[in-house]
Amino acid sequence: RALLDSGAAVRVLTRHESDSRNLTSLPVETAYGDVRDITSLRSALQGCDTLYHVAAHYSLWTPRPDDIYATNVQGTTNLLQVALELGIQKVIYTSSVATIGTPDDGSPGDETMYLAPEHAIGHYKRSKILAEQAALKFCQQGLPVVIVNPAAPIGPWDIKPTPTGKIIVDFLRRKMPAYVDTGLNLVDVRDVARGHLLAAQHGKIGERYILGCSNMTLREILVLAAEVSGLAAPLWLVPYGLAMTLGYVCEGVAYLTGKPPLVPLAGVRMARRPMYFTAQKAVRELGLPQSPLAEAMREAVHWFRTHGYAS
Repeated sequence: RALLDSGAAVRVLTRHESDSRNLTSLPVETAYGDVRDITSLRSALQGCDTLYHVAAHYSLWTPRPDDIYATNVQGTTNLLQVALELGIQKVIYTSSVATIGTPDDGSPGDETMYLAPEHAIGHYKRSKILAEQAALKFCQQGLPVVIVNPAAPIGPWDIKPTPTGKIIVDFLRRKMPAYVDTGLNLVDVRDVARGHLLAAQHGKIGERYILGCSNMTLREILVLAAEVSGLAAPLWLVPYGLAMTLGYVCEGVAYLTGKPPLVPLAGVRMARRPMYFTAQKAVRELGLPQSPLAEAMREAVHWFRTHGYAS
């Protein structure tokens, strides 16, 4: 939508089996393929001048971890290899704040802090670190790559939903009677989209930019959701040890049923310390917007309700 609003001609790579509701009625050209199939990528990229690589397997739990690496790491390698072969003029690679370390004193992490794969919690974070490293290697080979690292986006069109959106959906469904003592950096998803375009225009090759906005405790996020939804915010603070126990139980059930756990263990482990970041580099160098999160939360709640995710 941001690209179309800017007047760009857009070609979208999607799989035949993907949920394509977000593309309905949009004037885009569709190329069918898969980042895991390098042959399908050559025709998809032919004639393009700019590549926005936003595809990823984004999940904090999966019964098949190899699938995450096949999409996030090998898929990125495949796509950037083809982009290098075809001489794409600019590549915006969507990484994640999952690849960025945070100081022990609780202060926000920034783009200078690289998290090592062996220190990553869970397969998703580790895969994103390895994929970002692959992108930087292609940059060294001459591919003009700019990296963006989105924080936790909220807003409309979250069809899956993402883990961030699931927090809101679970709250709306009254499945979140309690919370843990942690925090996230929230950002309006439309600012994230705009940040991609700004990175293509003003980003420096080989640099990475955090696309975020406000650091908020989980309690503050749920209070905001309560204010815009009319529901009551949970009052019970769950001790970390109990949350870990719930995580182990939920994952055990998940492996038996094949259904995602209500409380993913990786999410609990990551929650042990607040995941706070600063987006000042992107604000300063790219002009990243910092839209009010109350409006983003209001639109997220409205979208989830009107599309049947919650009442």
